[in-house]
Amino acid sequence: MLGTTKAFSGFSVNDTGAAKKFYGETLGIRVTEENGLLTLHLGGGTEVLAYPKGDGHVPATFTILNFPVEDIDKAVDELTARGVRFERYEGLGQDERGVARGEGPPIAWFTDPAGNILSVLQL
Repeated sequence: MLGTTKAFSGFSVNDTGAAKKFYGETLGIRVTEENGLLTLHLGGGTEVLAYPKGDGHVPATFTILNFPVEDIDKAVDELTARGVRFERYEGLGQDERGVARGEGPPIAWFTDPAGNILSVLQL
């Protein structure tokens, strides 16, 4: 029954204005707003919903969005120049940029203004 519907993911934020600015201006993603909800228009026609949860918002404790990039060092440097701060997690062997280069593809994590975890990873 649901196998033919166009499904989409969503996550909560505590401030849609801050989220719209971060995703639109800092990350360069096209963002639209309708009825107080944000839609992030990602590559390949993918859409993700960001909805307000105000004081009830709890940041996700897992990566909610992964952005594949061709050159992780370049991506991390460009995002850092835009004010993005990369997270450090103990035991992951991250380099000075915050990139983990162990098991799996090189990956670096950062958070949105609501504290949700995002990543760039080189595939």
